Amino acid sequence: ETPPGHWFTILNYVNDHPLFEKKFEGSGEVLDDLEWDVKSYFILGGALHDVAVAVWGIKSFYDYIRPISAIRGMAELGQSSDSTMASYHIGGLPLIEGYIELVESGDPLAGAADENVGKIKLYAWRGPAHLTSDSSSAGVGWILAGDWWPYQMPSFITPPFAGYVSGHSTFSRAAAEVMTLLTGDAYFPGGMGTFDANKNEYLVFEEGPSVDMQLQWATYRDASDQASLSRLWGGIHPPVDDIPGRKIGKVIGPEAFEYAKTFFSGQSTATIDQEKAYEEVGVITNWPNPIRNETTFAYTVRNEGVVQINIFDLTGKEVKSINEGYRRPGVYESTWSTAGEILGSGMYFYRLQLDGKSSAPKKMMSISGN
Repeated sequence: ETPPGHWFTILNYVNDHPLFEKKFEGSGEVLDDLEWDVKSYFILGGALHDVAVAVWGIKSFYDYIRPISAIRGMAELGQSSDSTMASYHIGGLPLIEGYIELVESGDPLAGAADENVGKIKLYAWRGPAHLTSDSSSAGVGWILAGDWWPYQMPSFITPPFAGYVSGHSTFSRAAAEVMTLLTGDAYFPGGMGTFDANKNEYLVFEEGPSVDMQLQWATYRDASDQASLSRLWGGIHPPVDDIPGRKIGKVIGPEAFEYAKTFFSGQSTATIDQEKAYEEVGVITNWPNPIRNETTFAYTVRNEGVVQINIFDLTGKEVKSINEGYRRPGVYESTWSTAGEILGSGMYFYRLQLDGKSSAPKKMMSISGN
């Protein structure tokens, strides 16, 4: 399963748990199976869809490197720890005794003619080349850094798209927030969720685990955290991809949950609010997006009043307010320069405000090189 699939599996696990009562937000009457399934699948699916839109927008903007490219590329440059030693390069890998070292003459990795002497070697999973008919597990050992692999199948070495931010981290944290709100409890039914991985029956491309294992999570966030960390441990993401994804998921999950709830009242109040905002305030867009030096906001004002363009970071905090002054109904353009602004590179939201009333929904923009 992909990360969304994992969380639907967890939802099914919770739904089928004998101690779980299907009370929406943990209170009120117990819902029948159909009503619970419709609401829970709709909310979780909507939240995960929103995550996909946000994450892949960020990935396309940053186009950030994966560990396999970083490790192999830096190792090809050399080591960056000691300028008096062989293979020094400021952009190389740092030497860490027992984990990242230089190949020396006499080393099993040196080669028949010492052709690998001076190259970087790593103590890591040895990769699929060591999976043979005589060995069902590649194991851990010293390898040339140029041969390093993430812990993946040979047919899928690493995801063929940018790393930042981690989809697993963002999907999982948003889903954990939804599960907490949906059930009215941060904890799994009975106080513990479990998953069994039997000896030599769980791993796909080599035998493992070596013993029967049971994963245990007290809270949905515990499960989310482990999903995030698994991508670091497997060499799919560096830590820099992880925490920002969790923060974004923490915002998207509750917002998607509250939005989805409006559809169960017979008519989406969110849609009504958006239509009302459109009629009373207006609409706004900007170009270019992403922004490097400046952007033009184009907006339509439906009624006369004082106009502001408010900019928010991913946590929802307002970080900039652009005062446009008094405007009559009409179409306007306003150029905004990022020069001298304290806003860092990243993703932001913005929206139009007229006499204190805001347009809906917020629009997203990217700022780079500021």
